[in-house]
Amino acid sequence: MGQLIIDFSNWIWGWPLLYLLLGGGTLLFLYSGLIPFRGFAHAMKVVGGKYDDPNAKGDITSFQALSSAIAATVGLGNISGVALAISTGGPGAIFWMWVSAFVGMATKYFTCTLAIMYRGKDSAGHIQGGPMYVIEEGMGKKWKPMSIIFCVAGIMGLLAIFQANQLTDVLRVVMLKPFGLDHGAITRWILGISMMILVATVILGGIKRIANVASKLVPFMVSLYFISVVLILVRFNDQIISSLLFIVEDAFSGKAVLGGSVGAVIITGARRAAFSNEAGIGTAPMVHGASKNEEPVREGLIAMLGPFIDTIIVCTLTALTIMVTGVWESGEKDGVLMTLSAFESGIPGLGKYFLMAAVLVFALSTMFTYSYYGHKCFNYLFGADKADYYNYFYLVTIVGGAVVSLKVVMSFVDGMYAIMAFPTMISAIYLSPKVIAATKDYFKRMKEKDI
Repeated sequence: MGQLIIDFSNWIWGWPLLYLLLGGGTLLFLYSGLIPFRGFAHAMKVVGGKYDDPNAKGDITSFQALSSAIAATVGLGNISGVALAISTGGPGAIFWMWVSAFVGMATKYFTCTLAIMYRGKDSAGHIQGGPMYVIEEGMGKKWKPMSIIFCVAGIMGLLAIFQANQLTDVLRVVMLKPFGLDHGAITRWILGISMMILVATVILGGIKRIANVASKLVPFMVSLYFISVVLILVRFNDQIISSLLFIVEDAFSGKAVLGGSVGAVIITGARRAAFSNEAGIGTAPMVHGASKNEEPVREGLIAMLGPFIDTIIVCTLTALTIMVTGVWESGEKDGVLMTLSAFESGIPGLGKYFLMAAVLVFALSTMFTYSYYGHKCFNYLFGADKADYYNYFYLVTIVGGAVVSLKVVMSFVDGMYAIMAFPTMISAIYLSPKVIAATKDYFKRMKEKDI
């Protein structure tokens, strides 16, 4: 049974998800008239708060919604995932991550515009958003089984087991073992319980507290990582241009991959981008659906910036750090350890601590936001009066993630997470004409200054 779960997870994260997310995303990208390029400048104005309406329906501002969504996506995937992409697909995989990011921007535009267009109400009468409400309100009651599939997969897939497990390992390797403070299982229990308490103080306050913490944590998180990388790039500045050129060259030649397969490079880059920015999975629409915004298109434009920040900026910074320091050729192929080697080479003595701080904030911010996603799914299935029970289940799994070896459980979580993409993408493509009509109307009104 265990091997079956692992095989299913490996299979669904292969071609099925690649076709669904890249193929469906490319369709939306072209149908939108290249909205990631056409609407980028306006999106930057919107996210700055120029059009915010404090009296609009919803729980949080659009900036807080974007921060919460980024808090969930900018995480360990940006640190270990990029290193994994380079080690398995060569530097050229980064180019295809960039391409996939622009496709992902279009996907997020459609899914998050729909999250505002088709908001529903939970059993307590509170306004809610997300793919489950988009399906029920936009496609009709006969499609409700898809909403149920999405929520069941969300409850099981949106647990912080991976983050708890990886954060525990990194804390032990970097902070405890060098000082003889790691005592095996008991240390794992202490770290797991500590993480649980820390996460509980945030998530038990609901989406407003999660969004408030995320909107402060995310700019700090990205800034800390950015400063660390800039210090490394300044030191190796003579390698930056040649590294960027090699990324583009390798994307079309596959030189760095055994056998020189360009197809393998494309697949690797696309997979890592899909895993990193989560466009099309359906998580971001749940938090953007809670935004105080009466203009669906405006929320879609804000959400579209998520994959840009996650993949174009943060993943590129990681890739350049790994390349300019030369560690990608040194033989260390483990994701986190390769990035750790790059930071140590770039900033000797302090690099690993800078990375440790980034990993800590990345992992915790993801843990905060994932709880909200699972809570929304539980609310939809079992009612608002029972939704808070999910938080306690979620908190217990954090300790479990820190303590247990979880290959089978992780594969199950990954498989459930992937299943969420199918209802999300089907509803986005089905309702895409509604988004196009709303887009034309919005920009027409902007031109006429009616909004």
